[in-house]
Amino acid sequence: MRLDHLSYAAGPEGLAACAQRLGARLGAGFTDGGIHPSFGTRNFVLPLGGGTYLEIVEALDHPAADRAPFGRAVRARTEDGGGWLAWVVAVADITSIETRLERPSAAGHRRRPDGVDLNWRQIGLSEVANDPQLPFFVSWQSPESEHPSAGGSAVTLQQLEIAGDEATIDAYLGTSATQPLDGIEVLWREPDENGTGVVAASFQTSLGTVRID
Repeated sequence: MRLDHLSYAAGPEGLAACAQRLGARLGAGFTDGGIHPSFGTRNFVLPLGGGTYLEIVEALDHPAADRAPFGRAVRARTEDGGGWLAWVVAVADITSIETRLERPSAAGHRRRPDGVDLNWRQIGLSEVANDPQLPFFVSWQSPESEHPSAGGSAVTLQQLEIAGDEATIDAYLGTSATQPLDGIEVLWREPDENGTGVVAASFQTSLGTVRID
């Protein structure tokens, strides 16, 4: 297991404006990642150092966004003002997660503007919807060279602040949360009126340390 990416839902300003705002803070530009046809969403992507990436996502005005758990989660977060949606763990073999969660994973794909179609399987959105401190899981089927983190950047994730309970996440992962988050400092915070989930992320950038909440 390893941290694959962080997902941030655009607010009412829209995807492009949100990408410009966060990109200006981080001193780096997001690129158009394309559309997730099955989920009714689209994203902008920023590769990070260490094989991870940051995505900003929005739901489209499309029936798929109402059918797919991911599309519904994105739309709900946007309607709540936008912000951190989830942290996502990559696994080489998703069958063990399917066995533990007692259902099959769902196929996902995203067509980039350059025509490349990225493919993966994912599972765990239902759990995240009920308890946002939990990550969901992806298993990539596209070549590693096409992973959204390919090429990296000068921006690196330093710290995550998560409202929740480390023991709960350990039990859900089947291992210590420090394993997929190796090298990333985690601050566990008590849930408040906003519930559980990612509260903030801090990045090392050419502009210094930048905290996005």
